Amino acid sequence: MHQRNWKVLFISLFSLNIFIIITLFIIIFSPTPGSNALPEKEYIEDEAGAEFTVRSSKQNLTELVNQYIDKALNDKEGKYSIQLDENVQIFGSVEAFNKDIPISIEMEPIVQENGDIILKQTEMSLGLLNLPKNKILEYVAKAIDAPEWVIIDPDNEEIYIAVTQMDIKSNFKVRAQQIDLENDQISFRIKVPTATLGL
Repeated sequence: MHQRNWKVLFISLFSLNIFIIITLFIIIFSPTPGSNALPEKEYIEDEAGAEFTVRSSKQNLTELVNQYIDKALNDKEGKYSIQLDENVQIFGSVEAFNKDIPISIEMEPIVQENGDIILKQTEMSLGLLNLPKNKILEYVAKAIDAPEWVIIDPDNEEIYIAVTQMDIKSNFKVRAQQIDLENDQISFRIKVPTATLGL
């Protein structure tokens, strides 16, 4: 009798382990969905108006970006944050396997010719899980309701930030000009459209 119960328990445990392994295999190695289409690039120079250069430090920009994240994502508990150091560091957590798992992403900012920004992934971790980098970005894309001008692209392991298409209440247009984090030299061009001035 005991031997029969032992066999049933062994088979049940073995079947459960096989099921978990197959589930993890499917989650990790299933093909990623196609990359989100990047927006058509806009150039603030195409619109009439006055342009100004604004310079910032890593500390000031970090504070501004984190305030925006708190408001845009309704992140009252400070679940997500960004730190500008040698690279852009993103901290937060995503729900995976019915648990909140801490996530850490390190990305290199690359200014595009039109002033948009690509954050190219360099280092990434999801708790203690050793997952492919594109899978981690997939979890981020599902967990965060990003604005339309932020495109998370797991296939290319990057985040495209169309700053030229940010919806700013004042109707100002913005483009990144320089992001040199190592030397703490950050600058943006701001266009004040003529129409905004009532001219």
